[in-house]
Amino acid sequence: MAGWWRCAERLFALYFVSHVPITLLIDLQPLLPAAGLYPRSLMELLEWYAVTFRDPMMMQPPEWFKAFMYCEAFLQMPFFPIAAYAFIKGGCKWIRTPAIIYSTHVATSLVAILAHILFHDFSKSEHLGPRTQQERLILLSIYIPYLLIPLLILFTMLYSPQYNQVEKRKRK
Repeated sequence: MAGWWRCAERLFALYFVSHVPITLLIDLQPLLPAAGLYPRSLMELLEWYAVTFRDPMMMQPPEWFKAFMYCEAFLQMPFFPIAAYAFIKGGCKWIRTPAIIYSTHVATSLVAILAHILFHDFSKSEHLGPRTQQERLILLSIYIPYLLIPLLILFTMLYSPQYNQVEKRKRK
């Protein structure tokens, strides 16, 4: 059983390590002015992604989506290296409460994003959005890991004996 928890910690570490460049290089582009901050190649990568996967939220985010982006920039981004360290090291009980807060916040945000993808009428969007059910499912497949992994983190923090044990203090 200990081997399974260690594999989960490695997955979590990879998730947080990979999140740093994705956030800095791609996710934050819509929030920051395009005046030379990002190289043209990164801007073209974002454009390619948005057109290929029909994700207009990344080209012209609605205000509620921008709020989630600001949370990613100012709340989540500082947490990514801390969480990566804790899960690389393994068995760090101090990460439990911050990981519960993080995973709950992200899962809640993703429910709103996934509902928007499934139910919003993108025909009025300036940028191409998903029009068919298949296009919606493809776009969902991009976002769904960012729901599933935080849920796995949440359940691990809540139910893993490794993170859920109450430490007994020695009496003097």
